[in-house]
Amino acid sequence: MIILGVILIIIGAVTGISILYTIGAILAIVGLVLTILGAVGRGIGGRKTYF
Repeated sequence: MIILGVILIIIGAVTGISILYTIGAILAIVGLVLTILGAVGRGIGGRKTYF
């Protein structure tokens, strides 16, 4: 999820499509939060990481 978010941020920044930039930022932030929760022992949806 984090990697997809970063890819969308890059594509959105290069092409100037702001919706891709926004969706990418949201995915990256949600992925980071879920990864942090997994690191402290709170796996969400049966997964500990969301890379």
